[in-house]
Amino acid sequence: MPKLKTKKAIAKRFKLTKGGKIKRPHAYHGHILSKKSRRRKRGLRKSDLVHHSDLKKIISWLPYGNK
Repeated sequence: MPKLKTKKAIAKRFKLTKGGKIKRPHAYHGHILSKKSRRRKRGLRKSDLVHHSDLKKIISWLPYGNK
């Protein structure tokens, strides 16, 4: 059986934690920041975890994990 290929676009956006969860960056923090409040922009800086309903799909795109 051939090697599985990692989806490189996904590998750049998601990181695997030690506990097997997947971290992701927040959206809406790239541009048009003037109308967003300081508090909102500060919250968007932090990473978040992928929802459990999407885990199976994203893990299938990262067959060997993403360290």
